[in-house]
Parts: sequence; C-alpha cells; structure tokens
Amino acid sequence: MNTPSGAHPGQLPGHGPASVPRPGGRPADRRAPGRWSRRLGVLLDRLSGAGPGPGEGGSTTARDLAVRHRLLLALSALLTLSLFVSYQGVHDDVNPLRTSSAPAVLSLDTALYALGQAQRDAGAPAPTSDFQKQISVAAQSLAAAAADDDIGGPAGRQALQTVAGLITVYSVKVQQSQLQPDGSVLREAYLSYATSILTEKGSGIQARLTALQRQQRAAVNRQTSFGPLLWSAWSATLLLTLALTAALLETQRFLRHRFRRRYNRQLLAATVVSLAGVGIAVLFTVWTHQGMADTRTLLDRPLPGRQIPDAGRRTASYLADTGFRAAAAVWILIGGVLLMALAETGLRRHIDDYRFRPR
Repeated sequence: MNTPSGAHPGQLPGHGPASVPRPGGRPADRRAPGRWSRRLGVLLDRLSGAGPGPGEGGSTTARDLAVRHRLLLALSALLTLSLFVSYQGVHDDVNPLRTSSAPAVLSLDTALYALGQAQRDAGAPAPTSDFQKQISVAAQSLAAAAADDDIGGPAGRQALQTVAGLITVYSVKVQQSQLQPDGSVLREAYLSYATSILTEKGSGIQARLTALQRQQRAAVNRQTSFGPLLWSAWSATLLLTLALTAALLETQRFLRHRFRRRYNRQLLAATVVSLAGVGIAVLFTVWTHQGMADTRTLLDRPLPGRQIPDAGRRTASYLADTGFRAAAAVWILIGGVLLMALAETGLRRHIDDYRFRPR
C-alpha cells in the first residue's frame, strides 16, 4: 500500500501520528508538564548540577528522577546535620548546669549566709555552739563547691583553698577573743583582727566568696543563654525542614503525574519522619530551655539562708529529665539515616527502571 506524500509511516491520511509503544511495554509520558513544573525542573537542575536535558521530543523522566533523588538526599543530610548542631547547642550545657554551676552558686550562698550568722555570734561573751555550727556549715559548703573541678578553673580552686584557710584562722581568732575577759583590750584586738579577716574589702573572706559567686552566676547565664548563633542555627533548621517537606511533596506530585501512582509509601514515611523528628526535637528544646531559664532567674540574686534549700529543690525540678532529653541527640543521627534511606528506596526502583531502558 502506497503511503501518501507528506505522511509518516504508520499514519493514515487525515489522521495524526500513530501512538508507538515504548520498549518495555510502558506508554510514553502521558502529558507534558505545565509551566510551573518546567520552571521547577530548571531550578532543580541548577541546584543539583544535573546535565543538559534530552533533545526536543525526548523523555525527561530519567533526568527528572535523578535530580529529585540528589536533592532529597542532600536536603536530608543537611537537615540532619543542622538539627543535630542546633539541638546540641542547647543541651550540651544542661549537664554542667545541673551538676556544677547551679550547685556551686547554692553552696557559695550557703557559705556566705553561714559566715554572716557566725559573725553575729562572734561577739558572745563565751564560746557558743552556734558559732562553731555556722563555721562547720560554711566549711562543708566550700568543700562541696571545691569538689567540682570546673568551678572557676585553677584560679577558682586556688581561691577556695585560700578561703578555707582564712576561715580556719578566723575561727581560731574568734575563739581566742572569747577566752579573754569581757571588755579587755586583748579581747577587742582578737575580735577586730578576726573581723578584718572576714570583711576586709577586696581580700577578706566575704569579698573572695562574692567574687567567686559572680563568676558562677556568669557561668549560669552563659550556659542558659539562647544567643544569636543558636537563633541562626534553629532558623536554618526550620528553613531546611520546609524545603525538604516541599521537595518530598513535589516529588510525590511528580511521581503521580508521570507514573499514575497515587502515592509513594517511602516518601510519605520520609515526610512523617522529618516532620515528627523536628517537632519532637523542638518540643524537647523548648522544655529544656524553659527549665534552664527558670534556673537562671532563681539563682540570679543572693538568697536568704532559709530559701537556699528550697531553691535547691526547685532547681532540681526545673532541670529534671534534661539528661534524658540531652541523650536523645543520638536519635537525630539515627533518624537522619532512616530519612535518607527512605528517600533512596522511594526513588531507586524508578531510577533503575529508566537507567536500563533503551533510548
């Protein structure tokens, strides 16, 4: 049968080109992507470094799959890294705050209060058990603070040793004054010397302890602050979460458009994992930071003696469960690996299918 001139093989007169089945029995792409999809494809090509597309009339499916595959893996890795760094930036300071800085502030508060009470009892006409009791409380509080190697570094530990020695001298001089007759010059001399050891500006016991306390309060403020770097890290994390979610949804739309699949289970699971993981991390961070902020507010001022034990209990309640939440950082890395595995398996079958298709 002769083919009319101008007609292509397989084309009847008055009819368009016949549909030629593709190798492998799959039909060609059923409809051309819209303007929005074309623009998004160009953007994804540039971001992923994909090569030039096929010639006019060729299928872009293999290249589009490769672009989305690279983009999903890259965004998953970046989100995992950003979330881990942001989460650790808050929770890294929880353990030092709970075990070191906050107890040290309370110990120094206790020592200062006990020394103030001891000074009040130092003028008694005879040695009293109350004076010795307050001196013992102050010494024990300093020993508890000195047990932490992080308090002020080597200079802080040296200062605590010096203060402990001065407290011993102060106690001896007060006792010597109380053994002298009431109203004697020697009694007044001993008591005056003891008072100067305690209250001397700059070099006295109280001045040294107050300086150490300022350092510990500064450490508490530093550990509980949410500065510009943390704000930037969390902002980047939330932006990456939005970008990955948008890329996963767009890939779902692409697969549905090209392959008539209603949904891809692996990509749906990846979307749930990313959103749930970031949501839980944000919730844990809010709880932890709120407890740290409450601790800072509580310890930001000198406490009267009767309020110190209550402050210790409240600090413990504010920082409860923070150790568990800090240890959850490892699950961010595990979740990131799972997220990348889901993105990989969700597209791998389609990529392999098109990789070996004859062109």
